[in-house]
Amino acid sequence: MNQHSPSYAITIRLRYSDSPGAMGKITTAIGEADGAIGAVDIVNIRGGKISRDFTVNARDVDHGKRIVEHLRTVEEVEVVHTSDRVFLMHLGGKIEVLPKMPIKTRDDLSMAYTPGVARVCNAIAEDPDSSFALTIRQNTVAVVSDGSAVLGLGNIGPRAAMPVMEGKAMLFKEFANVDAFPICLDTQDTEAIIETVRQLAPTFGGINLEDISAPRCIEIEERLDKELEIPVFHDDQHGTAIVVLAGLKNSLLRVGKTLSGIRVVVNGAGAAGTAIVKLLLISGAKDIVVCDRDGAIHAGEPSQPDASKQWIADNTNPRGASGKLSEVIQGADVFIGVSAPNVLQTEDVAAMAADPIVFALANPDPEILPAKAAPHVRIMATGRSDFPNQINNVLCFPGLFRGVLDVRATTINNEMKLAAAEAIAATIPESDLLDDYVIPSVFDRRVAKVVAQAVAKAAVDTGVARRRNKPAEELM
Repeated sequence: MNQHSPSYAITIRLRYSDSPGAMGKITTAIGEADGAIGAVDIVNIRGGKISRDFTVNARDVDHGKRIVEHLRTVEEVEVVHTSDRVFLMHLGGKIEVLPKMPIKTRDDLSMAYTPGVARVCNAIAEDPDSSFALTIRQNTVAVVSDGSAVLGLGNIGPRAAMPVMEGKAMLFKEFANVDAFPICLDTQDTEAIIETVRQLAPTFGGINLEDISAPRCIEIEERLDKELEIPVFHDDQHGTAIVVLAGLKNSLLRVGKTLSGIRVVVNGAGAAGTAIVKLLLISGAKDIVVCDRDGAIHAGEPSQPDASKQWIADNTNPRGASGKLSEVIQGADVFIGVSAPNVLQTEDVAAMAADPIVFALANPDPEILPAKAAPHVRIMATGRSDFPNQINNVLCFPGLFRGVLDVRATTINNEMKLAAAEAIAATIPESDLLDDYVIPSVFDRRVAKVVAQAVAKAAVDTGVARRRNKPAEELM
């Protein structure tokens, strides 16, 4: 059963006689409908009647409707109206563009716009790289999506994807002071997306690709990264991989195992699964088996339908394991799921090696619920905020782009990804690690700063930075 969540909070305005016991009847009715009261606010008192707003957390949309209907049955209580707090938050969008200085005088106008701006334009024309210092490129990222693979929703298109991209822009600003702008494209053609982003690139210091379906997202990222002078990063792939590696590093410290000595099963051979496997391999993992719907992918199979699966077949599964997930997971130390709900069973976890580590990251419903895995699992992580050890990309992308922009990096290479993972993991000292605390909270404000510093240093060290890093105290 789903837990009560602010994501399904409703505000119900009730009007009733201001008499003893009235409030008790209302709160009792909400409790009978299994609602969780978050706040109660007086709106007004008129003619012997009081109006109050009750904010109530529900389990889902239908549960919220049942709470309201139950309140309608309470005698002498009028339901004036209800509102969904999530929809209220989204009215008019969640972000805006503001000037950095006021325009109050003719002098202000002449410097910010014509005629003064002409000198800046000419300077950039003579030295295009100066656009990073003299325009918003210095601190601006494009969040680009075609709406073809929105988390938990699928192919809902560019207009419906916009609230997600706005939310991502908010996170960039909140956690790393990066200005990000959502761009939702009305095409799902690979060539059209590549060409559009190429044409938009002079406006931005980096490109964050988001919620684009596989395998197109892999080609789009690879080609744009080669062609553009700014870094291109598909967060669904590499952000996920970086945070998974960070959590796994700390999990292995807890159980006394090493990455090179464990057996890993990854369920899900899409973009995220492939990126996770690649990052684990360059980090030292030796024995990884990847499963798709048909079971373990191995070199003995016929040619794979796409290049990423063929790469998996050629570079993983050194023992040539075959069979369904329930077969290849036997004796494994680690399970990482980026696939579908409920594909992992309790008996599968019980068949793993001692002190098993399970990262069940399908969202919103994981491959196995923590309650089912609990009798056998040592360390459990999911993608959800209502369970411990949340694997959330917000631990990565704000700080990563902060570091990229600070040194004006031209790309995001493997060294920078590894540096980000190490920084996230090291935020928790080994002495503070617990089985249900192997990854920092998304609200740990240290994370973005240490990730930015680590990524910037790696960019400088590997020669992909246009300038040296700023002193640490100037970051963010």
